[in-house]
Amino acid sequence: MKYWGYLIAKLLLAVAVFTRLWAGLFAWLPAPETFNHKQPARLGQDLTWTLVILIFFLVCCGALYLIVLDQRYRCRTCLRRLRMPVSMGSWTNVLLGPPRTEYICVYGHGTLKVQELQITGFVRASWEEHPDMWKELFGLEETHR
Repeated sequence: MKYWGYLIAKLLLAVAVFTRLWAGLFAWLPAPETFNHKQPARLGQDLTWTLVILIFFLVCCGALYLIVLDQRYRCRTCLRRLRMPVSMGSWTNVLLGPPRTEYICVYGHGTLKVQELQITGFVRASWEEHPDMWKELFGLEETHR
């Protein structure tokens, strides 16, 4: 629940910032002058306004993309950035061991497996929780002695 709450908080912050920018655009760019006793529409009639709206739209889309990308590589439990990428599989053996990258939470909460090869369509990254990954790893070390 904390994971989704953090995403919603980031989105609400972005909406607040871009709402203020939107209001600033109306104050910064004046309305076009009346022509023949009619007020022309801004969008599509005023080149400056149309270009500013286009740039504003692209910045909003870029911010949304970065927010979602940042959220994707966060731990589902502690919200820290996932670290230690490990490349698994092989590009030469795509049928038996397709290439993927695994990220882990430094505190051992889980791993995120991201497929590098998308032949059959979009494959979602899979999150695998580990109750206590470090205890599991140190237990493997003790059995090999």
